[in-house]
Amino acid sequence: MEKTQEQIAIEKQRTRLTKFFHEACAGYQLIEEGDHILIGLSGGKDSLLLTELLGKRAQIYKPRFRVTALHVRVKERDYHSDISYLENFCRQANVPLVVRDVSINDGMSATSSLNDGMMPNRREANPCFLCAWYRRKTLFNVAQELGCNKIALGHHKDDIVQTMLMNLVFAGSFATMPPMLQLEKMPLRIIRPLCLIPEADIIAYAQKRGYKKQSKLCPFEHESAREKAKDLLAQMKALNPDALSTLYNAMTNIKPEYLPKTKS
Repeated sequence: MEKTQEQIAIEKQRTRLTKFFHEACAGYQLIEEGDHILIGLSGGKDSLLLTELLGKRAQIYKPRFRVTALHVRVKERDYHSDISYLENFCRQANVPLVVRDVSINDGMSATSSLNDGMMPNRREANPCFLCAWYRRKTLFNVAQELGCNKIALGHHKDDIVQTMLMNLVFAGSFATMPPMLQLEKMPLRIIRPLCLIPEADIIAYAQKRGYKKQSKLCPFEHESAREKAKDLLAQMKALNPDALSTLYNAMTNIKPEYLPKTKS
């Protein structure tokens, strides 16, 4: 049966995304033989793509590894995804799905540092920080319950550059989320297999594939520092269409002789 133009376009986009995905996995050695990877599946376009790509990659003979997806619902946050949709999506991707509910008022302390590359010194009252912290805490707990040694998060190239800008502007440090991070206090590694994929490519593919959006979006999604960093990056792209790649490359091209000797 002859393919439609729409099918051809989807396959072309999928090939491009898969190329970036494989480059990241190979270049940063994100996947190894015997891994059991827990995917943080929020229900957004990025985590859906991550689930699709990892599920497909897990079916290739080498390296042999397993994947499981985890969707965390925070009771105090008035937004949610369609669980039946996520179940069907994961079934098609051959990825088992686990759903956990968590409450911010369940007694866990939000004062411990996650040491995961996020900006330091955030206030506990910040709703975005609290929500992210409890989701991440649940990811860590479930990963250890299931015997996973890695957690895959759906941060793409724009996220990594935006985090760098946030740290530069708000924390005075030249740092971002690394493609792979070994946690200090538990035998887990965080991996970001989408780190080389521009967000624009994910948006285009999600629209073609018909990814379903969350039923109700986060009430704070347009009020965060990340949204401001996203706007700043958009302004830089207007100045230079290649700004995303040049800023990403800048993080690996700093020469020691150009670094300040003392803090001002």
